[in-house]
Amino acid sequence: MNPTIGWIRDLAASWGVPAVLVPLVPFLLLLVALYALLGLAAYGARRRWPRADRTIAFWMFISPWLIGFAIFTVGPMISSIYVSLTSWDLITPPQFVGFANYTEAFQDPRVGQALKVTLLYGVISVPLQTALAFVVALLLNAELPGMRFFRTIWYLPSLVSGVAQMVLFLWVFNPQYGLANDVLAKVGIEGPGWFNDASWALPTVILMSLWTVGGAMVIYLAGLKDVPANLYEAAAIDGAGPLRMFWHVTMPQMSPIILFNALTGIIGSLQIFTQGFVANGGPKDSLLFFVYYLYDNAFQNFRMGYASALAWILFAVILALTTVTLRGSAFAVYYETELTTRRRKR
Repeated sequence: MNPTIGWIRDLAASWGVPAVLVPLVPFLLLLVALYALLGLAAYGARRRWPRADRTIAFWMFISPWLIGFAIFTVGPMISSIYVSLTSWDLITPPQFVGFANYTEAFQDPRVGQALKVTLLYGVISVPLQTALAFVVALLLNAELPGMRFFRTIWYLPSLVSGVAQMVLFLWVFNPQYGLANDVLAKVGIEGPGWFNDASWALPTVILMSLWTVGGAMVIYLAGLKDVPANLYEAAAIDGAGPLRMFWHVTMPQMSPIILFNALTGIIGSLQIFTQGFVANGGPKDSLLFFVYYLYDNAFQNFRMGYASALAWILFAVILALTTVTLRGSAFAVYYETELTTRRRKR
């Protein structure tokens, strides 16, 4: 423990602070200090710029989030950079080893397997989820009786937690008494081993991921409701049929939302963890997802420095794929605000 924090705790205990609240005292003092600095900065800004009241109020109102973000997100990220350069077992003091953890990661065959499994999952599951969610949203966009019920039914699975989903599908895809193989047996098909088979484990997880497309479906549905009706009316007057309307009206209007769902899907797929954890990596490391391997090194092998290096490698991969996707989207995504800006420039 940091000596300063220990001193503050001892001082708080000597002042009669309840034992339950003693661990919170250093954090509360830090908050008081931060808000004191923020108040002094606001006071100085108000004296220098008397008309900046709204700007100051804005920063004061979002300051709880900013402080929380700095302490609980930015702070741990910065500290993890240092930890990734050390050898630390969470018990003894960390020892600086430079880039040895990164060198080991690039030579570790299990890192290659984890990247292969994770990228393969993302490459297959994200397009399938994006397409299925969009198709379902198109079907549920029709103004027919009972549509609200079906929208709710499609959305409900996305509320189920990852562990509960995995436990459910371990039963559904059990090769001995699972529901899937029972249904296949009734039509004369011998079911595979699913999670127990190294060649079927990853396809099973991909198939399982399609059960939770309800979240993306709701976003697509909101976008479809926002497409101006006058665009369809103008296309109909010009003689466009349903397919032409879909391709030249619906798709351009929905392209930013498709990009958003694709990006969030890519980021989410590369951080998949629960399925690999519950399946313990799967047979022959077939479900050795990158985040699960990171967790295994951090909290099973107590190699926090190596795990931090793996986390930054994953961050670099996600950043690279996100950048490439955003750059490539410039040729396929339509933004009405950009068109308006171009017209004004002309």
